[in-house]
Order: sequence, then structure tokens, then C-alpha cells
Amino acid sequence: MRIGILGTGNLATALATGWARAGHDIIIGGRSMAAAEAIANRIGGTARPVPAVAAGADAVLLAVRWDGVTEMLTAAGGPAGALADLALIDPTNAVEHGVGTLQTEPARSAADHIAALAPGAHVVKAFHLFPSERWVTPDAGPVTVAMCGDDERALDVVGSLVRDVGGVPAVLGTLDRVRQLEEVAGFVIGLAFAGVDPQSAIPSVPR
Repeated sequence: MRIGILGTGNLATALATGWARAGHDIIIGGRSMAAAEAIANRIGGTARPVPAVAAGADAVLLAVRWDGVTEMLTAAGGPAGALADLALIDPTNAVEHGVGTLQTEPARSAADHIAALAPGAHVVKAFHLFPSERWVTPDAGPVTVAMCGDDERALDVVGSLVRDVGGVPAVLGTLDRVRQLEEVAGFVIGLAFAGVDPQSAIPSVPR
């Protein structure tokens, strides 16, 4: 597949690296063309200006900080329909750093905001719970990647990309349930910054 990456931070770099290892064609763009070129040269991908990242892509990863989402999607042509019909992967965490409270409006999710900025795109929430290094550690055990989305084909595409970096996809539901999934990130982040292992706060349920 051809995967467009919007962003040049840790998560963008990790997933670009993992997907390149799996044989995918990676196109990278960010606010810094030099940073995009550095990642592309390292993994054998291609750097492009942000408006050209989605051209010909099968999926696009939006891997930027929450406060940069609107700027990046606007630069990528999202409001004008440039991401229409694409699987748009949303790993963003709209949470207050170190506290974990959501910064979105009540009853509204980050994915809702992203979908509104990219009409016609098939938004899939995924990859928002694990640190970026998890996706470039080949000998790490499999982890479950909870996902939400409305489009079955987009969920299949993202599920395949999850497996390509050692994850196990698990669809929680449609975008109506994304807020719940994003609250989980706030729960995990809040506990982690309080010095508590989040896994110790989740009961083990027999299969």
C-alpha cells in the first residue's frame, strides 16, 4: 500500500519505519521539509510538501500534536476534500499533559473534529494508547490496538497496517464510541503521571 504520513514526530517516524519494513510505500510531509526528508532517506520513503502527501495514497496517518491538527489538515487540503475516500488514521490524544483530562468539548471527540475538517475521509481512531517505540521493537509481544470507525473497508485497511507493526486490531465500534476510547487514553496518561502502572488498574478477564 501507499501510506501518506502527515507529521515528522516520534509516532510518525516509528510507524513510517515499521510500515516501510513491511514493504509499504511511504510518503512523508510535515511543517519541516528537512525533517520529512531525513525520515524518508532513513527508511527508503519519499518526502513531499504537505499538500501532495495524500495524492495516490491508500491511507493517511495524521501524526501531529492536538494543537497542530487544524493547521496540518488545512495544509493537506482536508477541508477542500483532498482526503475524501481515504482511510484517515487518527492517533491523536487531545488531553492535558500530565493530567489526562480531555480538551475537547463535552460529548465531542478529537476524531469528530478531524472528520469535520476532512469531509469525505474515512476516519479511524487507532494507535493512540502505546508509546511510539512499541512499533519499532520487533521482539516486543503482540498488543491489542483498539479502533473505532464507520467505514468497513477503512477499518480493514487500518487493521492490516496494525498487524504489519505487530499489533492485533480490535474494533470497538463506530465513531460514536470514539469519545469513550479517547477517555481511556486520559485514564492511562493520568495514572502514568501519578506514578501508577495503568495495567495494574485494569482487571484481568479470562478469555
